Amino acid sequence: MYDPVQLRTFLAVAQTLSFTQAAGRLGVRQSTVSQHVRRLEEAAGRRLFTRDTHSVELTEDGEAMLGFARTILAAHERASAYFTGTRLRGRLRFGASEDFVLTRLPEILESFRRDHPEVDLELTVELSGTLHERLAAGRLDLVLAKGGAQREGGGAGRLVWRDRMVWIAADGLRVEQDRPVPLILFPPPAVTRARALQVLERHGRTWRIACTSGSLSGLVAAARARLGVMAHTRGLIPPGLVEVPERAGLPELGAVDFALQHGRRHGPAAQSREAADALATAILASGDRLHRGAAGSAQGDARP
Repeated sequence: MYDPVQLRTFLAVAQTLSFTQAAGRLGVRQSTVSQHVRRLEEAAGRRLFTRDTHSVELTEDGEAMLGFARTILAAHERASAYFTGTRLRGRLRFGASEDFVLTRLPEILESFRRDHPEVDLELTVELSGTLHERLAAGRLDLVLAKGGAQREGGGAGRLVWRDRMVWIAADGLRVEQDRPVPLILFPPPAVTRARALQVLERHGRTWRIACTSGSLSGLVAAARARLGVMAHTRGLIPPGLVEVPERAGLPELGAVDFALQHGRRHGPAAQSREAADALATAILASGDRLHRGAAGSAQGDARP
């Protein structure tokens, strides 16, 4: 009833909330994306997206289709691997940024390990900038991190989703407009650190560093202690923290991309490349689970 090609297109649109970005990820025309979505909606008999010239949003039925699409595509991949007799092997060095510590990435990796038990998966959790440096140096095979869609050294990245960056803090924290903004930051070369400092400098806001930590849990602890504010992705706000209200007068931080980027596509590690491709496919199929209700998942959200 549901075409896997159309389901993959649906997931790409659901994760990027953009027909243009989905087309770029899939390497097809935007008209092809629209056609796939229209045919899937006809098959389901329901509208899956509401869209106008400025925005794309999932309908309630579209939210429901997310879980079904992931399940169908996962079953399709397992059946294909079984009947073609292919078993992935080799070493796969995968890097994920600190942003995913509190998300459902562990569930995706657990499922990948269950489906491909002969792949030796090595996970590195680091700052996005550090991961891209290691990827360019040939020390990682696949990276999921901020940015990377157009970086050099490993080919073009594949957009997983685009989100807005916001200021977050403990509920009730007051930011005085006539005093330096107290900042809770990752160390360099963190993307969020650079963005926060650039934006404040551009708007003439003074600032001071209240806490620096290479660990997301360390930053969250400092924020919960009301030491200051953090620049963070809106879809990944940790439990216990909230967006700083507009009345605080902090400047907007803009958007940020989360992308998958492969390492060098040459050399003897052909099996690693195949394993990296398989993991990238699994992450793209479940990318919405990494940010939709990410904080809720840490609190026991059982959504499929």
